[in-house]
Amino acid sequence: MMKGGEEILKILAGPLRGVLERAACSFEGLQELKLRAGKPFLCQYEGQEYGFLENGTLVPMGGEVYRRFSPGREEVLQSLRKVSEREVRETLEYAGSYSLYAYEEELRQGFLTVQGGHRIGLAGKAVLDGGKIRTLKYISFLNIRLAHQVKGCAKALLPYLYDGKRIRSTLIISPPGFGKTTLLRDMIRLISDGTDGYAGVTVGVADERSELAACYQGIPQNDVGVRTDVLDACPKAQGLFMLIRSMSPQVVAADEIGSDEDVLAVKKAACCGCSVLATAHGASVAEIRGKPSLESLFKEGIFERYILLGQRNEKGKKVGQVLEIFGQDGKKVPALEDERKGGETL
Repeated sequence: MMKGGEEILKILAGPLRGVLERAACSFEGLQELKLRAGKPFLCQYEGQEYGFLENGTLVPMGGEVYRRFSPGREEVLQSLRKVSEREVRETLEYAGSYSLYAYEEELRQGFLTVQGGHRIGLAGKAVLDGGKIRTLKYISFLNIRLAHQVKGCAKALLPYLYDGKRIRSTLIISPPGFGKTTLLRDMIRLISDGTDGYAGVTVGVADERSELAACYQGIPQNDVGVRTDVLDACPKAQGLFMLIRSMSPQVVAADEIGSDEDVLAVKKAACCGCSVLATAHGASVAEIRGKPSLESLFKEGIFERYILLGQRNEKGKKVGQVLEIFGQDGKKVPALEDERKGGETL
C-alpha cells in the first residue's frame, strides 16, 4: 500500500492488512474495501471491482474474469481470499478503539467515521426500539469507503456559481460514484477560503453522513475551508435550520437531498436568504425533475444552477466529468472562457 493509506491499514485485521500491503495498488486509486464474513475480500479500485488472492494479486471481477482466468468462474471464486467472522470483528474493534458502546449513535445510523475521514458502513442485525433502529449487533458486513480529496476540482466552475458577489444556489446531479460529493466538498472549501476575485464567506455544512467534512471526534478530517462550520451526524433538515439560527452562514450545504423533509429545509434556507449547495442522485436533470419530492424545487426556481456529472465516451475521459450545466430555466448555460482553467477531473 502506498503512502497515505496508513490510517486504513491500522484498522484492518492483521491478516487482511498483510493482503493489502502485498497488493500492487495505490492508495489514491483505492475507493472501497468490502468485508463480508465468509465471502471474498473485495475492493473498488480505479472504478473497477476486484477480488484479492492471498498474495495480494488483484483479480478483476465481472465478465473479464472468465476470459483472463481459467478454468471457470467457480474455481476463480474459490481461489479468492475470504474474510472470516473473526477478521470482521477485529476490524470493527480497531475502528471503534475497542469501545463500540461509545458509538451508539453512529451504530444506529449504520456507519463509523475513523481518523482520516474514512467511513465504514455497517450491516448486521438491527435492534429495534418502538419501531426505530436503536443499534446494530452481529455486524458481519463492512464497507470501508476511503476519503479522497481532489483539491481544485471545482475551481473551473466558480464563474458559473457567482452572480457578482452572490453565490447562486446549485444542485449537483450524478449517479452514485461519479464524484458529486467530492465536487461539493471542494466547492465548499473554495467558497469558504475565497480565491482570486472571490472573497471568502461563511458556510454551514449539515453533514448527516459525515462524508463532506468527515469529522473525527468533532474535528474535520477533510479541508472544508477556514470559514466553514460543520454540524456532524445530524439529519440534514434539522441541521440546516440549526446552522442558520446559530452560525449566520451566507451559504449552507448538504449532500444527497431527496426526502420531503430535505426539500422543505432547502426551501426554508433559501427563504432566509442563504444560498444552498446540494447534491442529488440522478442520471439527468429530467430524472431529478420527475421525482415527486424534488419536483417543486424546479417549479419554484430554488436552484439557479444544475451541474450534471457523468462519463463521456471520448477517449481519455474519466468518470466525474462535468457533462452539462443548466440554468434556473432548465436551459444549458453557454461555456465560459474560464471553464477549463484550474480544475481537475474527479
